[in-house]
Amino acid sequence: MDADTGPERAERDVKRPKPPSRKRPTILDVAAHAGVSHQTVSRFLRGNGGMKPQTVARIEQAVAELDYRPNLVARSMRTRKSNRVTVVLPAMTTFVPSQILRGASAEAQAAGYLLDIVGLEGDERVRGDRVRALLDSGQADGVLTFTPIGDLEKLGLDHTPTVVIGEYDDQMRSHGITADGEPAAMIIDHLVSLGHRRFVHVAGSTDWMSARKRREVYLRTVADRGLENYAVIDGDWSVRSGYDAARGLSADSGVTAVLAANDDVAMGVIRGFQDRGWRVPEDVSVFGWDNQEFTAYFNPSISTVDLDREAMGRRAMQALLARIREETEPELHLDLDCRLVLRESSGPARTNHTL
Repeated sequence: MDADTGPERAERDVKRPKPPSRKRPTILDVAAHAGVSHQTVSRFLRGNGGMKPQTVARIEQAVAELDYRPNLVARSMRTRKSNRVTVVLPAMTTFVPSQILRGASAEAQAAGYLLDIVGLEGDERVRGDRVRALLDSGQADGVLTFTPIGDLEKLGLDHTPTVVIGEYDDQMRSHGITADGEPAAMIIDHLVSLGHRRFVHVAGSTDWMSARKRREVYLRTVADRGLENYAVIDGDWSVRSGYDAARGLSADSGVTAVLAANDDVAMGVIRGFQDRGWRVPEDVSVFGWDNQEFTAYFNPSISTVDLDREAMGRRAMQALLARIREETEPELHLDLDCRLVLRESSGPARTNHTL
């Protein structure tokens, strides 16, 4: 029998029914599952608030159990909105404020918006013109910019959903609240409580306001507390700068604690001391800054400062969303909540003065 004839071919020619595709849940399905009206679910999705906590909890549970996702395309056709918000940075460089962006993105997505991140080259005037064009085109319902874009009134943006948080200059160097150096005083006071009296600061690049502020607060605090600053060593934020600083520190300096400009520098300082046979923290305590993930797993784990930049991003996005919805805009507090994260790299000061 020919291979292309007979029962085998007949069986292949039979069209088997396709399994039924899973129907995408709608807002009506969510409403029925939660036992509320579809208008209530719609208000929940818009984030209008004013609902009882029990109602919110039921809708959240229904959304999760049904794996409901708003149809943004249909919504944009109905409302003539893009359901997208744009975050503007001065340029796409190697440094991106990932923690702030993570907080802003989470807040936008929770409200049903997609978030785009763009880097706009040029000065304030150029960036301002680009932002206006972006809003005029309808490609974004609102813009959150972390770099100055000029006078909003002159640009015709004063009554548009635009929020300016001028945290970075044209080279992505922080110069706003993110450059605050006051946590350096918290670090010094903690180390003083452990008996430390003589310090070294391995600084960041002086091109950055954040580095200058940390240096300034460090020197002021040491002087105010009647402590000793053995040296401020210029660095460039890199692991290598910390390593070189540790390798070059005199064995008879009497230094018992090092305040590093950031966690990368702190890692370099610790490795530099270890290669000299110095123990951290038994011989010298080391404190970092930023609470990067690796600090919890380095050996020894690194004491550092945690700045809640995600909360800053969330608050900024909340202000933008309020403008988009034409609601009363929440008061924007950009103070960074900070806390000391105490780990293995800091401890009591040694009693002798030589290593």
